[in-house]
Amino acid sequence: MGSRRNFVKGAVAALIMAAGTFSSSLFAAQHSQADELKLAFIPQENPEKLLGDIKVITKWLSDQTGVEVKGFVTIDHAAAVEALRNGDADISFMGALPFVLAEKEIGAKPLLSEIYKGAASYTGRIFVRKDSGIKSLADLKGKTIAFADPISESGYMYPLNLFVEAGLFAEPSDAGNFFDRSYFAGGYQQSMQAMAAGLVDAAGSSQYADLLLTPQQQSEVISIAESEPIPSHMVIARNGLDAGLEAKFVEAMLALNTAENKQYLAYIYGPEGYVKSNTDDYDGVRALARRYGLMK
Repeated sequence: MGSRRNFVKGAVAALIMAAGTFSSSLFAAQHSQADELKLAFIPQENPEKLLGDIKVITKWLSDQTGVEVKGFVTIDHAAAVEALRNGDADISFMGALPFVLAEKEIGAKPLLSEIYKGAASYTGRIFVRKDSGIKSLADLKGKTIAFADPISESGYMYPLNLFVEAGLFAEPSDAGNFFDRSYFAGGYQQSMQAMAAGLVDAAGSSQYADLLLTPQQQSEVISIAESEPIPSHMVIARNGLDAGLEAKFVEAMLALNTAENKQYLAYIYGPEGYVKSNTDDYDGVRALARRYGLMK
């Protein structure tokens, strides 16, 4: 587990590099093009599919905003935050945990929150195969588990915290004495596929991550534990983004809520819609991040 903890620390370090180089972010902001928007996408699902989706949604956003919208897939959340910091991205789709870290360290701004089942929240879950014989969190002692991303609330922090709340170990750092091995798979779909294929015994992932499996696989897996509600994934902007560009983008994204545009939501992670973000809703995420030592 030492190597896993070092990996988490390394990912967090990528987010806080900006503390000493904040002026470079301002420089990039001042010299950005006013007729272009660069969007960073997180690989929550199959990257090849995501690339196709990006082509569709960026063309639609370009038509709606009147500016050229470009999109690219980052390696992970930390890479997306670094892209915002150095001006390679203007806007990023992001989970709640990396947002609160980016907000603190590089002045990132919340724009929009996703809506699922009528709410701007969801949960983290522990998934297993139905034929595994695993019925409870305690049954995972000495087993293997795949999480999505070390800088993910629903794909790591909240699912792991379920074991702490159940009294199976006292602190996140004690997880190595409970599991045989734990892994970071690189995304929701990857963690779920590892579990469904029998490569690991369980997956810690988003409430909706099973929808990334095939229908056959969905029928073969079950969740055995669920976290408290987590504020939804977000759309955030770098510090210093041109106010006019930001307003055009937000207006276009909110237009996805209308009946004539809803079909495009399928190309942007598939939420029911978007609402403007309320940063106070993320106080619980901030508190848990401090407990985990990810944020001071």
